[in-house]
Amino acid sequence: MIIPVILSGGAGTRLWPVSREGHPKPFMKLADGESLLLKTYRRAAAAADSLGPNQGELLTLTNRDHYFMSKEELAKAQLGVHHRGVFLLEPMGRNTAPAVALAAHHVAERHGGDAMMLVLSADHLIQDQTGFNAAVAQAVALAQLGQLVTFGIVPTGPETGFGYIEAGETLSQGRKALRFVEKPSLEKAQAYIADGNFLWNSGMFCFKAGVILEQLARYAPDVATPVESCWQAMKAPSIAGNDMLEIPAASFAKVPDISIDYAVMERCSQVAVVPSAFDWSDIGSWNAVGQLVEADAQNNRIVGEAVLIDSHNTYVQSGERLVAGVGLDNLIIIDTPDALLVAHPDKVQDVKKIVAQLKTRHHETHKLHRTVARPWGDYTILEQGARFKIKRIVVKPGASLSLQMHHHRSEHWIVVSGMAKVTNGEQEFFVQTNESTYIPAGRQHRLENPGILELIMIEVQSGEYLGEDDIVRFQDHYGRA
Repeated sequence: MIIPVILSGGAGTRLWPVSREGHPKPFMKLADGESLLLKTYRRAAAAADSLGPNQGELLTLTNRDHYFMSKEELAKAQLGVHHRGVFLLEPMGRNTAPAVALAAHHVAERHGGDAMMLVLSADHLIQDQTGFNAAVAQAVALAQLGQLVTFGIVPTGPETGFGYIEAGETLSQGRKALRFVEKPSLEKAQAYIADGNFLWNSGMFCFKAGVILEQLARYAPDVATPVESCWQAMKAPSIAGNDMLEIPAASFAKVPDISIDYAVMERCSQVAVVPSAFDWSDIGSWNAVGQLVEADAQNNRIVGEAVLIDSHNTYVQSGERLVAGVGLDNLIIIDTPDALLVAHPDKVQDVKKIVAQLKTRHHETHKLHRTVARPWGDYTILEQGARFKIKRIVVKPGASLSLQMHHHRSEHWIVVSGMAKVTNGEQEFFVQTNESTYIPAGRQHRLENPGILELIMIEVQSGEYLGEDDIVRFQDHYGRA
């Protein structure tokens, strides 16, 4: 049995302003309208199926706040009953070693220590499914022998943005991994390419659950011991067959923040690497995103609506507005409703510095878009001022917001499409299109969509404080109360 394990915890700060803390890189839609996470789910399931009938599960480790979005992407993949979705929810990010360790405990508990784990990142792009399947088959064969297996990408050039793996003697499948090298200088990268024995470190792995737990205990007891404490608190729900397991915050906070590479792979002697020639990209910058789009005669690449005059070598991405450019050369322009990025292609790695400054300034754009996904639908901030905020709220059919109350703001609700069921204090009633209701501050209320079509309404908030944290939940279908 092979269990795909999807690590979906990265922030993707180099892809701001599209990737943000509340809507990170795995959920970014590419030019074809599909997210990286959705593509990863399909690729992982296809690789597992290529090895024979698979009755296992598909395990995702992600932040608690991203559970419902992840579940929706898995549903869109339409993988069927053979790939039951299970989610381990992190209260905070602690890097890949703790995530892999908890996943291994879960897999070993449910499926036994010999169950195979295929560990993938949620934000990589691989389009050569056949080549990927072949590499996975080689990795599984090595992992059956007790090896910890990683996938090394055959380099196409001296890339300084990736780590490298030096490959040694040839094994029955793949090669022995001699050492892991950090992101090199250009001169060292050129030397690695000339040597011919260096591969890009993809950050993807394959091993038996029991074997990785043994090696963690041996080489990283400072990780293995506190993770064991976390697992003991989660073990009973896992045995009971729960598909959503929350990692306890207090014990998880004690686990070191360390990658699986540092914790085990670089220290262990039984590590193999599968040289892989399939196309692979970690979509680590706007340059990588731009390369996915076909260029015009002037080598401009456009996603959305743009008019470029006398412009060359420019990538433009706009979700809503028309972008017009005259006399541009060698630029990257990313336009969102509340933030605009203009960058030189040679400096795209420094976009993360902008995010760091926004965090320092407590600027909302590092975290949220104007449109924010929620389990019940989404809301979009249309306009806001000192004592007012106007939102468009979309509620899915059959969904409902929590029974809640606000201390500092009152709300007017105007239904523009569909029908709403409203709880307003002690009253329950329906509000139809072109009708409205008023919720004073301090009163319990709930909004529901009883229909089969989307409910769309405008909410006008007014009060002395309009922050999203002014909310007290009494009942909630999504476990947030």
